[in-house]
Amino acid sequence: MLIDAQECQLVLVDYQTKLQPVMADASQVWANAGRLAELGSALGIPVWGTEQNPSRLGEMPPEIRRHCRQVLAKMQFSAVEEGLGEWLQPEPPQAPRGNARSLPRHLQKPQAAAQERKSIVLAGCEAHICLLQTALDLLEDEFEVWVVTDACSSRTERNRDAAYDRLAGAGAELVTAEMVAFEWIRSAEHPDFQLLQNLFK
Repeated sequence: MLIDAQECQLVLVDYQTKLQPVMADASQVWANAGRLAELGSALGIPVWGTEQNPSRLGEMPPEIRRHCRQVLAKMQFSAVEEGLGEWLQPEPPQAPRGNARSLPRHLQKPQAAAQERKSIVLAGCEAHICLLQTALDLLEDEFEVWVVTDACSSRTERNRDAAYDRLAGAGAELVTAEMVAFEWIRSAEHPDFQLLQNLFK
């Protein structure tokens, strides 16, 4: 099964200024997160961010943050415990305001519900704590979860790799940033293929 750009959302967990210096392979991890955020935003994929205790750990860098629809400040390790799950649900249709006589005919009809996007592409830090707990909660809430391994990190490789083992065992799919990007685009004829090439080549 391929990742469908029309059915997914991107969640970037805790890419924060004070975490970066102590994360394994941090420069590559942050770069891949930025690439996915830029491409996802260009494709109309909802991009969300989280920040763990930002007053202590700093904020997400602006080059990633600017692509996020919203950034959730949290204290719980799982972003789902702080309300991320509600952000990922489609907005209910809005009832038109006014009475039937005052509204144009096209507004008198009920509005269609927003498209449900149940595939979550997830990347972030620390892989064995905040990312892991968020992913497990999303799986429990019946989302499909795709973890971008080369856009995730922990302070040690052992912790990061243990997180991947546990996530795979729980039903998450492990992917790379390029896998995600090329599955979103699907064709060299896609209008954003040049952007993908500029970001990843």
